[in-house]
Amino acid sequence: MNRSRKYALSLLALALALLASPLAAGRLHGWELLGERAVSDALDHDVIPVTAAKGDFKSLKVVVRRHAVQFRDMKIHFGDGSVQDVELRAVIPAGGESRVIDVVGKDRVIRSVELTYDAQTLRGKKAHIRLFGKN
Repeated sequence: MNRSRKYALSLLALALALLASPLAAGRLHGWELLGERAVSDALDHDVIPVTAAKGDFKSLKVVVRRHAVQFRDMKIHFGDGSVQDVELRAVIPAGGESRVIDVVGKDRVIRSVELTYDAQTLRGKKAHIRLFGKN
């Protein structure tokens, strides 16, 4: 095989591997997708509702796609009315993810997660935020 054909086949294999990855499929091993939002280029906040039917979670993480997002704050609202304030002050690049966020306490049914952020997009393009939970 000539060099350019080997290069093209290598790129094709890499693309197929990425498409078959759990992240591309919307699943991370052991993590459940709780919700997602498309966000624009302004300082904003969104609430991602989580139904009690999904159960309680011990850990959360945020995955960002398409454009970087600068997070300012995160609040986890529980079914019993309590709130856990999480210091999530980080820029997460497109394709990146937050650290694993530990949910404090036991038997914590999450009602919603409130995110305050500033998407790093231009001219109305949108970034995608995906919230995952792990039991």
